[in-house]
Amino acid sequence: MDTPELPAALAAAAHGFGRYLEGERARSLHTVRAYLSDVQSLLAAAAADGITDLDGLDLATLRRWLGGQSETGMSRSTLARRAATARSFTAWAVREELLEADPALRLKAPKREKSLPGVLHQQQVVRVLDGLAAAAEEEGGALALRNRAMVELLYATGVRVGELAGLDVDDLDPDRRTLRVVGKGNKERTVPYGLPAAVAVDDWLRRGRPLLAADGSGPALFLGVRGRRVDQRQVRAVVKDLLDALGDTAATGPHALRHSAATHLLDGGADLRAVQEILGHSSLATTQIYTHVSVDRLRRSYQQAHPRA
Repeated sequence: MDTPELPAALAAAAHGFGRYLEGERARSLHTVRAYLSDVQSLLAAAAADGITDLDGLDLATLRRWLGGQSETGMSRSTLARRAATARSFTAWAVREELLEADPALRLKAPKREKSLPGVLHQQQVVRVLDGLAAAAEEEGGALALRNRAMVELLYATGVRVGELAGLDVDDLDPDRRTLRVVGKGNKERTVPYGLPAAVAVDDWLRRGRPLLAADGSGPALFLGVRGRRVDQRQVRAVVKDLLDALGDTAATGPHALRHSAATHLLDGGADLRAVQEILGHSSLATTQIYTHVSVDRLRRSYQQAHPRA
């Protein structure tokens, strides 16, 4: 990982923290980059204050750094994330004996805004999926078949876009209609999917994938136009275009399908812990945001329909 121009001791600490995240914590490269970006911002601010060694890092420096971020108009959720990163970094530094005491123990940040995720109505999902099925039937091309299978699977399983892109053919169990997913922290889980997704994926494997497969395809389930494993950006672009075409939703991107799958499961009576397992959340509190979405939708329906609302 590249680091900005920092005093040698600070740059070495940032590098060591990155290796810790990749090795011991098994964080993804994307997560490590985000953590290191925050840490490098902190250490650059410390260096600007004349600090050349980690021992000079104190609570006042941390507060000035966070305050400076706030003055730039940074959102509360970003400030909260950066404060959390700083606490993780200094706790690691104490364990590595790079710091004698943890200066971030009393570091506070604004509470995150409680924002509800963008969710599609079930009728909107049906419109998207019916449109993809029609395109696959009419065009019969590899990309139309692939796009239908990808979106059906995203909605059927609620997997993250990175998890979808990382799927191999043998991660599918067609007989049981389940999917082996490797999620955050390399944690593996098994997720069921329904008949429409099974049909779309089978169609892709029989009629679409062979048209794109090349020497470098390997076991990847979904392929790009050059026969390589599909890129996350390609998946995001496909879903964004589909949701933009709806014209009646603010939801955008593959995560909207994940949010929608979770909300529709709960609306249909699914157990909260089962939804937690399907989504791969480590904490039930993360899954509980979808109950707020469902209750909010229920309240709106009540206010629109009940004569005494």
